[in-house]
Amino acid sequence: MTDVGNSPRFSTRGLALSVALALLVGLAIGFGVTRLAAPGTPADDSAAAGFARDMTSHHAQAVAMGMIAAKKGYAHEVRTIGEDIALTQQGQIGIMGQWLRDWGLNLNSAAKPMAWMPDGDAALNGNLMPGMATPQEMTALENAAGKDVDRLFLEMMIKHHLGGVHMVDAVLTRTDDPDVLWLAKGMKARQTLEISEMQQLQATLAKR
Repeated sequence: MTDVGNSPRFSTRGLALSVALALLVGLAIGFGVTRLAAPGTPADDSAAAGFARDMTSHHAQAVAMGMIAAKKGYAHEVRTIGEDIALTQQGQIGIMGQWLRDWGLNLNSAAKPMAWMPDGDAALNGNLMPGMATPQEMTALENAAGKDVDRLFLEMMIKHHLGGVHMVDAVLTRTDDPDVLWLAKGMKARQTLEISEMQQLQATLAKR
């Protein structure tokens, strides 16, 4: 297979992705300023707030993984899905940051990760939330080359998405906030579809 990772078209895509992510990160930083919340908004210890904070951290790792795939993926399909995931999840980080700002809450909390989930402690892998890669796995992905990038990215992102869907399922039963329900349902639908696409891509790439 011809590697087009260094083609002018890919370079343009990479530049566009970097610019878009930079803008989204800037927006997310701006959301860090809290303000007085309207009556009836989720409390600091609510499932909605815990989900927003924890899913922000969960998404941040997916963005990092997606950026690696977009830049270093061997197959163009891997570069494309990596870029899509990075852009989508960075945008969702901005949305969740805006929620916390609107609710008058800080982006961070002293609460343990997953404390808002009934099985939060059981779901953790050390301090890692469901599906998250270890530092060693992230280093392996960063240092991988060629087809190993594709293999590791797909394995890690499928696991990451499955963990994210588990978190979404939990918040869907523990909040009635319409904005949280809207985004969580969208996350589940998109990530479930991407899991299927990545599993199919694993099978396709195994034949090349």
